[in-house]
Amino acid sequence: MTRTIVYAQWALAPYCIDAKLRALRVRKHLTLARLAAETGLSTALLSKLETGRMIPTLPTLITICRVYGVGLEHFFSGADRHSVSITRKEHLHGGNRGGAAAKMALNEPAEMPRLVVEALEMAGGAAYVPAEAGRETCIFAYVLDGGVEMNCGGVEESLTAGDCAYIESELPVSWVAKKPHCRVLVVRPGAPRRRG
Repeated sequence: MTRTIVYAQWALAPYCIDAKLRALRVRKHLTLARLAAETGLSTALLSKLETGRMIPTLPTLITICRVYGVGLEHFFSGADRHSVSITRKEHLHGGNRGGAAAKMALNEPAEMPRLVVEALEMAGGAAYVPAEAGRETCIFAYVLDGGVEMNCGGVEESLTAGDCAYIESELPVSWVAKKPHCRVLVVRPGAPRRRG
């Protein structure tokens, strides 16, 4: 049996009211029965609201807001930050067979991302310098394909497909791709966030 989505469900979907209701209850360590006792609403109604099977009325939400100590804006405000980036594996198979390293951003470009995620594709013999001397760096690298010779502060390591490296250093770091090519997933912190 197919369920018809009414306009109100479609219009309210971006606000995730059902998920916010459940998250508040879980955060307050309340059971549905305890919340029902506090609000005077039935457990069946509360369950339907939390699972999205019923749309709450404003008086119902106001009653729930009083118990949780939040305002209606809690349910009708969007997320301060919400970003989802998907990169399909077909897009990772680039044609870079030249001498330089090619980088492809895997996260959505943002002014101050928390993480910078890149797919790095290098032809055999190509060099890449993810960290210069004297500049603190924090990098996670996972070799997807091929291999890379890594030099971290004068220490040489050979990484092949399936190997990963986590690097926190102020020493210079450089990679040279093994023949014929290599692909590396690189994750590093984004710009530091200001606390306001």
